[in-house]
Amino acid sequence: TAVKNTLDAALCIQNFPSQAVERHNKPEVEVKTSKELLLHPVVISRNEKERVLIEGSINSVRISIAIKQSDEIEKLLCGKFTRFMMMRADDFVILRRKPVPGYDISFLITNFHTEQMFKPKLVDFIITFMDEIDKEISEM
Repeated sequence: TAVKNTLDAALCIQNFPSQAVERHNKPEVEVKTSKELLLHPVVISRNEKERVLIEGSINSVRISIAIKQSDEIEKLLCGKFTRFMMMRADDFVILRRKPVPGYDISFLITNFHTEQMFKPKLVDFIITFMDEIDKEISEM
């Protein structure tokens, strides 16, 4: 619920063109050109191995997930699974090809995604993804 409520608040994003370059619209959370357009990053963790980093800005939100890996087999499975997912990042519209350092997988949601998709469904997808990936790796 903490992640869901934080995502609900962070996903209040809007279109915001670049202040430096005309007709450019880049995700501010990625380029970090203007400090005043960024929100404070929020880390929500169950323990030191399971955590979520939510970085918000005026036109985008980056969600990074550290997946629980209690032993070497789970580390190997997690690495293979996340690599498999990231190779198919084009099919998962909001998935980043490269995770934020210290995390296993990252998502980038821009204002264009929230205009095309329902915000509650995006939040539900992230929450469901987190639950399912934990279950899948534990079951393997």
